[in-house]
Amino acid sequence: MNTSEKLNEEMVKAAKAKDKGRLSALRLMKTALHNKEIDLKRTLTDIEFLQLLSSMVKQRNDSIEQFAKGGRNDLVEKEEAELKVIQEFMPQQLSEEEIVTQIKTAIGEANATGLRDLGKVMKILMPRLTGRADGKAVSDKVKAFLAS
Repeated sequence: MNTSEKLNEEMVKAAKAKDKGRLSALRLMKTALHNKEIDLKRTLTDIEFLQLLSSMVKQRNDSIEQFAKGGRNDLVEKEEAELKVIQEFMPQQLSEEEIVTQIKTAIGEANATGLRDLGKVMKILMPRLTGRADGKAVSDKVKAFLAS
């Protein structure tokens, strides 16, 4: 079953269960998927879908942070509920040890020797970690490895 079919199936379940919050989050995901497919004029691959979900997770986390600073707990709860639904479609997150192992492997493959090779390493690394680890955190770890 592809991601679009799974999304449609989950929307039907949420509608039948009258779960308005979940249905709303699923509709947001479906709209984002549809808009991206229109932009690309083709169906998204699984990796592209994970990239889309990763960006949605990042947006929700940023919104939660901003709403919390502004004291808008009602909006924080709404964003957290959406985030929870989006994360159901994402693969299991990698542990710190797994990320470090992937980073070391990518540094070896890129023959990286310093910070100037950061782009090479990230180019190898991100397709492997998309949706399974936070890109900013991975980038920070790679910088730390390359700087030492």
